[in-house]
Amino acid sequence: MIFRRWIKFNTVGMMGSGVQLIALWILVRLFGMEYLIATAIAVEIALTHNFAWHQAWTWKGLPRRGWFGRFLRFQAANGALSIASNTLLTFLFREYLGAPVIIANASAIAVMALVNFWLANSWVFPNEAS
Repeated sequence: MIFRRWIKFNTVGMMGSGVQLIALWILVRLFGMEYLIATAIAVEIALTHNFAWHQAWTWKGLPRRGWFGRFLRFQAANGALSIASNTLLTFLFREYLGAPVIIANASAIAVMALVNFWLANSWVFPNEAS
């Protein structure tokens, strides 16, 4: 069961990564936004996308009641951690390793996947659905 959920979580995460990277590209390239601010905004866009998919698919069968509390926990756990870690790691990969901003951000996403799953499974959606 946990392995199936891990696969679903990462499938949603890959879709969210695409959303995040496209949003980042649009914000930096088309709107000329500074890349660290754009990173934080792109992460938030992806978080909202991911929560909707996790609610509907990864942890399918959750009662409708309580979704807002789960959303707030998701924002506090995965959101705060993702924004902080993605911004910091993107900065480090870009400034110290010279990676292009999209590669730097994709690397930051990969680094945080396991931590985000653990938080989601143990705190955001704990034992609420099979």
